[in-house]
Amino acid sequence: MLAELASSALGLALYLNTLRADFCYDDSRAIKTNQDLLPETPWTHIFYNDFWGTLLTHSGSHKSYRPLCTLSFRINHAFGGMDPWGYHLVNVLLHAAVTGFFTNFSRILFGDGYWTLVAGLLFASHPIHTEAVAGIVGRADVGACLFFLLSLICYVKHCSTRSYSTSTWGWILGTGLCAGCSMLWKEQGVTVLAVSAVYDVFVFHKLKMHHIIPALYKRKNLSLYFSIGLLTFWGTALLGARLYWMGNKPPSFSNSDNPAADSDSFLTRTLTFFYLPTKNLWLLLCPDTLSFDWSMDAVPLLKTVSDWRNLHTVAFYAGLLLLAYSSLKSSSSERECNGKAVMNGKQNTNGHSCHSDMEYRSLEQKSSFASKEENGIKKHVIQRLQLPSTENIVVLSLSLLIVPFVPATNLFFYVGFVIAERVLYIPSMGFCLLITVGVRALYVKAQKRFLKNLIFYATASLIVFYGLKTVVRNGDWQNEEMLYRSGIKVNPAKAWGNLGNVLKSQSKISEAESAYRNALYYRSNMADMLYNLGLLLQENSRFSEALHYYKLAIGSRPTLASAYLNTGIILMNQGKTEEARRTFLKCSEIPDENLKDPHAHKSSVTSCLYNLGKLFHEQGHYEDALMVYKEAIQKMPRQFAPQSLYNMMGEAYMRLSKLPEAEHWYVESLRSKDDHIPAHLTYGKLLALTGRKSEAEKYFLKAIQLDPTKGNCYMHYGQFLLEESRLIEAAEMAKKAAELDNTEFDVVFNAAHMLRQASLNEEAEKYYEMAAGLRPNRKKMLPA
Repeated sequence: MLAELASSALGLALYLNTLRADFCYDDSRAIKTNQDLLPETPWTHIFYNDFWGTLLTHSGSHKSYRPLCTLSFRINHAFGGMDPWGYHLVNVLLHAAVTGFFTNFSRILFGDGYWTLVAGLLFASHPIHTEAVAGIVGRADVGACLFFLLSLICYVKHCSTRSYSTSTWGWILGTGLCAGCSMLWKEQGVTVLAVSAVYDVFVFHKLKMHHIIPALYKRKNLSLYFSIGLLTFWGTALLGARLYWMGNKPPSFSNSDNPAADSDSFLTRTLTFFYLPTKNLWLLLCPDTLSFDWSMDAVPLLKTVSDWRNLHTVAFYAGLLLLAYSSLKSSSSERECNGKAVMNGKQNTNGHSCHSDMEYRSLEQKSSFASKEENGIKKHVIQRLQLPSTENIVVLSLSLLIVPFVPATNLFFYVGFVIAERVLYIPSMGFCLLITVGVRALYVKAQKRFLKNLIFYATASLIVFYGLKTVVRNGDWQNEEMLYRSGIKVNPAKAWGNLGNVLKSQSKISEAESAYRNALYYRSNMADMLYNLGLLLQENSRFSEALHYYKLAIGSRPTLASAYLNTGIILMNQGKTEEARRTFLKCSEIPDENLKDPHAHKSSVTSCLYNLGKLFHEQGHYEDALMVYKEAIQKMPRQFAPQSLYNMMGEAYMRLSKLPEAEHWYVESLRSKDDHIPAHLTYGKLLALTGRKSEAEKYFLKAIQLDPTKGNCYMHYGQFLLEESRLIEAAEMAKKAAELDNTEFDVVFNAAHMLRQASLNEEAEKYYEMAAGLRPNRKKMLPA
């Protein structure tokens, strides 16, 4: 237990500083804008939507079905809302638990000696885990790993009790249930069933490759093959259900997510896909350069055989095959047990019985229990399991390293990333076991105390350096600005673009613009960056430049509805109503298929229809406006705030003198947002028109109460008072409105008009002159 506690404590300590971290990177879509986390959304939606809240069968879904992880986010949200502290705490605690279970599993391989502790400390300190633990969405990998280990440990228990206890069926059931839970945290969790089979064949039964078929032919070890059959059946059932639930269609990704998959060259795809596992292994060996995003050109494509990186690929696969071959074919009579050389079945220092492979085979795979008779009663006595040989551990470690990584290799389907560090969380267990068993083998073979000490201190130094790198990398994950700055050298286009968004949110406008331009320097056709730069320019009243970048964004991605929306708004404000109308209509016709974020797309399309309706409304085409508003309501996504749309529906019905319909939509607007000021004003006008004066006055006063600094509220209330012949009060409201909105022509002009009607001519003249100063071209329209 001391090894488990020590490794868990280290895993906990290294990540405690992340509790002060903010939401970062993918946390926004998975948590901040994910409707499945909100209490008003039925919790059952979690089991029909993907990790990002998109319907799993939708063409734009990433097919990332992780309902248990989303459910954990929802529980976090229920207790702590959007405070990131609670989310980070759960991640750190899960990592500590995983570290403890991994160390416990390592004891099965290395015994109670310090090699178990070495394996646990390596896992606890490895920097590759930072993204999975410090990034909240990485919880999917950590949670999947937790149930992965629980499933594997259950299967180990099944193997050890298979020949003498009925409880073995409980353990095999636990194996299947935990494997299913692991898959429901993240897809790769189902691979634990294959790893369990490897453990049973090559570790528990210690079979070699050339023994498997003869044993099956001679009907030996039938219990083994029955267990393997159960694992195969359960794995097939889980994968089949998973494929059916996501609509029997693979996900689709943009070419920037996985450039190799989008390449027309078979040679490029092949060379690149073979090279990427080599790059991933290097990140495990030497995690000196880490990044939040490895997409786009972070790893340049291998286009020719002469690319020198192909040498890395050849060396990697040659070494891997050699290691696997030597482990599966070895029949050495000497093996190590917990760091001590053992010959001819002698007992090691920890009291474990160790046999050579030849001796073990001579036992004909007898079960690990014996029978004895006490007082005439025959009892089963469990014997201590033998520790596996170095070759057995290597085989299991390779399976842990390779099998969970297979879904990320593009072998069966294309994935939405080039490299994802958090995907290495589960495979890193195999890597840590390989390092441990390799160091142990060197330690055993070293004859001199000096060499043994050197190996020991080198291993300790590796753990220390890994831990220091983890602490430093945690600092990068403290907030988005630090994270994106750290990724500039790996993926400058994506890092500069995301950094621009952060700087913009901090009102560092010139720095944000520079960051966007830097991103476009590295990748000029990034539609999102073109759009973001246009948005920044629009917000700073540089409308012509903004239009230019919006059009470039649309040219780069014709389905970018938000670019159409802002283009249409600028054109409408510039008086180019026909061009704005065409832009809004084109936006409304964009299909929502194969889009990365269909919810955001639908929101932009709804806003386009809303603005198109306003355009018709201002032109006096109220029937056309109503038709467009109704279409907007039909296409409106769940997260869209509908109060303005409902209010404009009421306005259109009001203009058509359909007062009951108008009242219905005003009420709907207030129901969706009870502090929506425009709806209070328009509903107040309708109530006054229908003779409900006292109710009308309450709504006008409520609007003023909601925002006492808004001159328009005083103006509407003043108009109501004027119609009620409460001239002095109306004049006071008019002056208040003009004081608050003294740069708004309509407010100042109407204030002057109201003062004149109240026979306050001197004050009225003052505001007429102020209005003339605001719009000199309308001076002739003012009363003499």
